[in-house]
Amino acid sequence: MFSPIPLAAALTSSPLWPFAVLAICLAAIIVLVSVVRVHAFFALIIAAILAGVLTHQLPGETGTLPGTPKKERSHWVQAAELTTEGFGNVAAKIGVVIALASVIGTCLVESGAADKVVRRFLAVCGEKRAGTALLGSSYVLSIPIFFETFFMLLLPIARALRVRTGKDYMLFVLAICCGGTVTHSLVAPHPGPLAMAENLHLDLGHTIVIGILAGIIPAWVGWLVARWAARRLDVPMRDTGGVSLADLEEMVARREDQLPSLAASLTPVLLPIGLIGGASFLGVLGFKEHSPGIYGVLEFLGNRNVALIIGAALAVLLLMRQRRWDMAKVSEIIGPPFATAGVIILISSAGGAFGFMLRNAGVGDAIRFVSEGRHISLILLAWTVSAVIRIAQGSATVAMITTSGIVFPMINAPGAIHYHPMYIFLAIGFGSKMLSWMNDSGFWTVSKLSGFTEKETLQSWTIIVSAISFSGLLLTLFAAAVMPFR
Repeated sequence: MFSPIPLAAALTSSPLWPFAVLAICLAAIIVLVSVVRVHAFFALIIAAILAGVLTHQLPGETGTLPGTPKKERSHWVQAAELTTEGFGNVAAKIGVVIALASVIGTCLVESGAADKVVRRFLAVCGEKRAGTALLGSSYVLSIPIFFETFFMLLLPIARALRVRTGKDYMLFVLAICCGGTVTHSLVAPHPGPLAMAENLHLDLGHTIVIGILAGIIPAWVGWLVARWAARRLDVPMRDTGGVSLADLEEMVARREDQLPSLAASLTPVLLPIGLIGGASFLGVLGFKEHSPGIYGVLEFLGNRNVALIIGAALAVLLLMRQRRWDMAKVSEIIGPPFATAGVIILISSAGGAFGFMLRNAGVGDAIRFVSEGRHISLILLAWTVSAVIRIAQGSATVAMITTSGIVFPMINAPGAIHYHPMYIFLAIGFGSKMLSWMNDSGFWTVSKLSGFTEKETLQSWTIIVSAISFSGLLLTLFAAAVMPFR
């Protein structure tokens, strides 16, 4: 008599089974969010547990987790426990940052600081070039800081620009995205490029210079696509749990002498960026070995949580001085942004849990298995693997780290490449931008903070990062053919 159990065991132990796990879980998320209209948090948590249940064997089932005796937990229980572990790991990294950045953004708007920056912005660049100027500024300012943190710090400027100009809200938001997302995947001290340089045995300084230069054209392509998308889709600026639209309109009607100075307006944003970036670059330059005492202080101040606490404190003091409010009033004002930040933290952490479970399912190993022994362009392979891992689990950083580890042994194979390995670095970085969707914390950061619906975010953010990814691949293939530098 036929028994399905041996067949099921054979399927789940196949090296290709992780692809089936990936497909089933992606389909589950799409159906739950788009058809059933389940909240994204529930959809991602359910998909993460489902990935664990469908995985042949999970860590901990053989006693690999600390304090977990062998076979103490059933497979299903372990799937649930690992999901919460992945959720907690991500929440620990982003929770404080998102909460503090929401405070800074709210205080900048309430105090009139964001409007002050916008007024000076328009005075120098002109209204017609406001979006382009914001793109260039974001490309430079985003180099030392995580995309999510950077986006939350600059979003108040985009919102104030929209109120002052009366148009192009989506375009201003996407201008911030085009610059920030490219540097996140190409330029150290961001963790992905930093790990790639180490995994691929490349000089870090060279990767920084090449990454900055190579990202310019794809960022500009993303900007052109953003302008096209903004013409097709007129997204209104909505209330997002922070400062209301009516309050924003009231603020931009203030006289110039009622606003804080430009220096005071910029300090809560630029100081955290400077502290975070300065500590990162000093570490890269070896300052720790030469002056460990001084570096210890700078490293503490440059910790992103500490730097944002300092920025939030300055923003709160600016608001209290400018509006003559006490701390009780400020606490009342920042309550709604905390609620919005909490939703973002939940969704982002659930997306991280889903990616964590897909890694446990062995998606990266399955890709390695499929690619072995096949004569494929390593640039194209590196881009594809990075893109698949990014689409599967959401994190660009994880995609870069995982892919660089997979392809490095292939680079050293005799006759494998006739161009410089730096092009593999670029291919992986650009691949990690592909098709950001509902398992990516960046997707939810842009969606929830800007007030875009999920559909609008897919029609704007997802399209521009995919355009950046694909144009980056074409640029890398062309440059490797014309200037191999081997």
